[in-house]
Amino acid sequence: MTEAARKLLELLDIERLEVDMFRGFAYQGQGGARIFGGHVIAQALMAAYRTVPDRACHSLHAYFIRPGDPEIPIIYQVDRARDGGSFTTRRVVAIQHGKQILNLSASFQIEEAGWDYQHPMPDTEGPENLTDQHDLRAAYADRIPKNKQPDFLRERPIDVREVAPRDLLDPVKTDDRNHLWFRMPGAEGQPPEMQHCLLAYASDMSLLGSSLRPHGLTWLKGNVMSASLDHAMWFHTPIQFEDWHLYALDAPFTGGARGFNRGLIYDRAGRLVASVAQEGLVRPVTRKA
Repeated sequence: MTEAARKLLELLDIERLEVDMFRGFAYQGQGGARIFGGHVIAQALMAAYRTVPDRACHSLHAYFIRPGDPEIPIIYQVDRARDGGSFTTRRVVAIQHGKQILNLSASFQIEEAGWDYQHPMPDTEGPENLTDQHDLRAAYADRIPKNKQPDFLRERPIDVREVAPRDLLDPVKTDDRNHLWFRMPGAEGQPPEMQHCLLAYASDMSLLGSSLRPHGLTWLKGNVMSASLDHAMWFHTPIQFEDWHLYALDAPFTGGARGFNRGLIYDRAGRLVASVAQEGLVRPVTRKA
């Protein structure tokens, strides 16, 4: 297991302060002005899971309210909204500096049988011959300001391989539809709730970038202000995130300084294991004369 994977598992094992109150931490001392949104979602989901011992999450809906400060702890307050015969509902509020940074609602269900149907997995190149994202980033090292290089090149816990990666500093306009493979080998042996939290963490990666593709933009180019506004996720089946999963992404709409993004996550066998939707801020940056 890599050190980055070990650290993420440690950070998602949040501390219980009271019956329905928990404390989590972000990566510290690694640069960046705000906490990665998927990190806060994953910890909030884990806080909800700590109050639901016998059911699996089937959906979550989150709003990002303020940027998270990576240098201080995050407090998670869980509201036990409902404990029903088949479904359980939880509301989680993430707090820093006395203010909310994220609200999350999650629904949990007992295991039940029913009809099965899904859209087939897209036919795309497998991960074996694709370049790892860390190696792609290393190729940009001499084009990145030196003060940003340590964070840009640091080891990540999730292995990512894009099917058709773009030049982050000189992107061309292209189709919003894109695919990547991702996994975390360190997830092997983790319980179902941790598997869900790890996939929730990873689901925020590259999602908003789909809105930027048709406009020839990237977050690194510096001409767009981008941030996740909300995030919804539906878990369809149990997950084994140590194995490769295909993330099929698109962005059907951009307008009003917002972009709407979708993702379907398939396991290597072609099962649709989760679906994702997110709206994000994509505001033009105006250069001062």
